Parts: sequence; structure tokens; C-alpha cells
Amino acid sequence: MTKTETTGAILTADKDWWRGAVIYQIYPRSFQDTNGDGIGDLKGITARLPHVAALGADAIWISPFFTSPMRDFGYDVSNYTDVDPIFGTLKDFDLLIAEAHRLGLRVMIDLVLSHTSDQHAWFVESRSSRSNAKADWYVWADSKPDGTPPNNWLSIFGGSAWAWDPTRLQYYLHNFLTSQPDLNLHNPQVQAALLAVERFWLERGVDGFRLDTINFYFHDRDLRDNPALAPERRNASTAPAVNPYNYQEHIYDKNRPENLEFLKRFRAVMDEFPAIAAVGEVGDSQRGLEIAGEYTSGGDKVQMCYAFEFLSPDPLTPERVAEVMGDFQKVAPEGWACWAFANHDVVRHVSRWGSGVTDHIGHAKQLASLLMSLRGSVCIYQGEELALPEAELAYEDLQDPYGIQFWPDFKGRDGCRTPMAWEGLPDGGFSSAKPWLPIPEAHLAQAVAIQEGDPASVLEHYRRFLNFRKAHSAFAKGDIEFVETRAPLLGFLRIHGNKKLFCLFNMGEEPAAADLPEGTVEPLDGHGFISDIRDNKISLPAWGAFFARLA
Repeated sequence: MTKTETTGAILTADKDWWRGAVIYQIYPRSFQDTNGDGIGDLKGITARLPHVAALGADAIWISPFFTSPMRDFGYDVSNYTDVDPIFGTLKDFDLLIAEAHRLGLRVMIDLVLSHTSDQHAWFVESRSSRSNAKADWYVWADSKPDGTPPNNWLSIFGGSAWAWDPTRLQYYLHNFLTSQPDLNLHNPQVQAALLAVERFWLERGVDGFRLDTINFYFHDRDLRDNPALAPERRNASTAPAVNPYNYQEHIYDKNRPENLEFLKRFRAVMDEFPAIAAVGEVGDSQRGLEIAGEYTSGGDKVQMCYAFEFLSPDPLTPERVAEVMGDFQKVAPEGWACWAFANHDVVRHVSRWGSGVTDHIGHAKQLASLLMSLRGSVCIYQGEELALPEAELAYEDLQDPYGIQFWPDFKGRDGCRTPMAWEGLPDGGFSSAKPWLPIPEAHLAQAVAIQEGDPASVLEHYRRFLNFRKAHSAFAKGDIEFVETRAPLLGFLRIHGNKKLFCLFNMGEEPAAADLPEGTVEPLDGHGFISDIRDNKISLPAWGAFFARLA
């Protein structure tokens, strides 16, 4: 155990720190600008880390800050082992790590291993000929005799997943933008290069990784066509409904069994360092939970995964919560989930689930408390603690190529990526220059400085509930058992050893009541909710919650 120098915060070498951890996601472009170019940077993250520490998070996850042409805003990497100049330098990153550790925060970084930028030196060499040393580092294939792509695979950003290269007279695979060619992980040299990237950052002091598109690493060697997906099985959990990507069952372009052995190799490198963890993003609309279970089973792959069940547009109802949690327990009995209601790719959840809600503050508080009461680890997306709604942007303000492609039926991801509102000033305290995306007026009214110190605010509720969560180990480490309730109520037990907590949520706009559970019921306080108990019944207001210790 090591103690930090000045704050008294303690960062332990506990290899299981991730189990039940609360991870705060930072989108670096939009967190804090310090050099006046309207884009957030690493120094800005360092300056704002006290906010994250005061919130009560255990770790931060930083979206990509590597060298990149920024066609997909950092998720198109052109150099895995350096910092893009718009974000700063490697020295800035080292100082960020040091400050985070001083504050008791672990640092996880976003690794994009399935694809690179087309400006990466590896791809520049690979596309130069069919015989160069890296000719097989990406997924290349000849056309069909009529010149059309090798198969029917589709890009998640729309259109064919194949792009023609006039130098090699071949197609290359891109599951995302055409400027994001897919690496060929069937090639042992590619695997070795990616494991070297992993080791570089571990030696630099990171505490773990968020692995982007973890189920996209391998493709079918035979390039077989994906089968059609029956219309009744389609959903919009990983791609918008307007995207024909949802019309296929993606069994050959991703989700390949070879990935399990690579994840074991990735884990073996992590295990050479103390207290390292990884969370994988599983993007699949049909088998997401099952794949998450496969990738987190056995203690020899990644520690945790998150799927898109709670990031999808599907309404969050008591039945939905119980169904998703029950399904995960069935298909992933050895697995560990990391749940999120929001991230940089989806509509902010207070807007996504807020249609028809009159008490938006109460709704946001309950969503936070529910998320942090479920079995699993938790990801909180920057601005979520302020209950920021989705930003409505004009077409001319869009930066996201995904939104530009499918506008107006799908407006892209810019609405959840607007800069943080730190103060209620026109610039939000984010930058002295025009920000890369506009900051909505509604966000300025909910800025950190305005909510801070107000016990009724959403920000103070997050702080309060995170403190409450840490006081009861069953939330982080315990099992979950759902109890019979009737909508709009949702009830479950969190059980850890001989500790048993009862959690009850009224997920509706009207007051609701339920019978007290059997046995001795000791109501808990410190969570910020008020309930009424009389005649052996619990009465909850709209968007209320109740927590008790059972004996």
C-alpha cells in the first residue's frame, strides 16, 4: 500500500480494485482547454481532476489522445505511442498520471486496437505494394470478378465495409470510416506490435485500459458473407435504426472465436504489472451480453466488459432492468459487467429517457442511484453528474462524420460531446476561445459552479450517493437478487457475505407503495432520498428510492 504525498488519499495495490469501481469517463476535447485553441487538452484534465476526486470516483477513463488526423476525433490513431499536439505532450501525460495518483484516482486509457488511421505509418507501408514487409498487416482482398467488393460486409458508419485502393488494386476492410482500415490480427506480427503498445503505456504508469470495439479484432479468414437478420430481431442498440448495418447478423466480420486467445495474451501482459484492469466495449445487437460473458470468464482475459443494453434507446423500465441483469447472470455466470447509461457515442440518458418526465432533477437523481446500485462496475460520463441534456446543434455546427452522413434522421454524436460547463459564463469556463462545439445555454444554467454546495442539486446528489455506496460494500462486491414488485416499482437485494441490503425504486411519475420485506428492516440514511414507513408499508414519492439493511 502506498500513500500519496499531500492529500492523504490512498492508492492500494489491490488487484481487484476494479470490481465495483466507479470510473469517470473524460472526453479530452471537451473537458478543459488551457491553451486557448477551443479544444480540451491534457493539462486541462489535470487541472480539473479535483472535481473528479471530490465526486468520489475511483478511476478515470480518458478517450483517445494519441496522434491522429482526427477524422473520427482520436479513434483513428496514427501513432499509438505519442500524444497529439492538440492535447499536449507525453510529459503532460506523465504529470496527469502523477496528479491523479496523488488524488487517489487510477488512470485508464482508451486503446483502439481493431483499426488505425489510414495515415498510420503501418498502413502507408502496407498499401504501397503487395510485397512490402507490412503487406499483410491489414485486411486486404481481391475484388469479385465483376469488380465489386469481396463480400457483403457493411460499415457501421454506412455503406460497404470495403474501400478500393488503386495502388494495390485490392479492397481493404474498414468497419468504420474509410480512413480507419482494420488491422489483420491473424498476423502474429500485428499482435506483437499491439502488445508492445500495451506495454508502453503500462510502463508509463497507467492503471488499465478501456478497449474500444473489443469484439471487432478478428474477421473470418474466408471472408464469408454475413447472413441476413430477420426484421423482428433487429434493434438499434449499436447502430441507429436508419443504418442498414442492422440488417445483417454479424457473425463473420466480428465476434470471431480467435479473439479469446488474443485477449489471453493481452491479459498476460497486464498481469506482469500490479493492479491493472481492462474493460472491453462489446458492440453487438444480438449477442452483446453473451460475448461480454465470454470475454470476462476464467480470470484470464479482460476483467470486465460493457454491452449496449443500457446505452440503447429502449425505455428504462423496471422490467427492462430486471431482464438485462437476469440475462447477464444467465449467459455470463463467471463474468463481470461495467454498466453505463451514457458515453461519448449515445444521446445523453436524461434526454434519451426523459420524454414526458416533469421532474427532471428527481429523475436524474434516481437514474444515478439505480446505476450505482446494480451489480457490476460503473462508468459515469462527464457532465452526467450535472444532468446535462443532449445538446441540439445546427447542421452547420456538426463535426461528427456519422451525424453528417445520416442527418437529419440520426444527428450523430456531437450532441453528447459538447464542452463541460464549469461556470455559468458564456464560455462555460471551458476555454478563452470559441469552443470546437457550441455550449448550449441550458448547460450553462447547470454548470458545476452553480450546482456546487446546493444540497438539492444533482451534482451534490452524485457526491452524496457515491459516498453512501462506498460505505456499504455490498454495492460494489455483492450479488444481486430481484424481489417481486409491480411496476413502476423495482426491488432487489444486494448480498455480500452476511450483509444484505434491500433497494427499492419508484420508477414512475406518481407516488407508489410496497410491503416491507420480511425480517428486521433497518432503514439507511445518507443517500438523499426520503420515504415514509407506516403499517408495514413503504411509501415512495415519484422517482423515489428506499434503502435498508436486512437481518
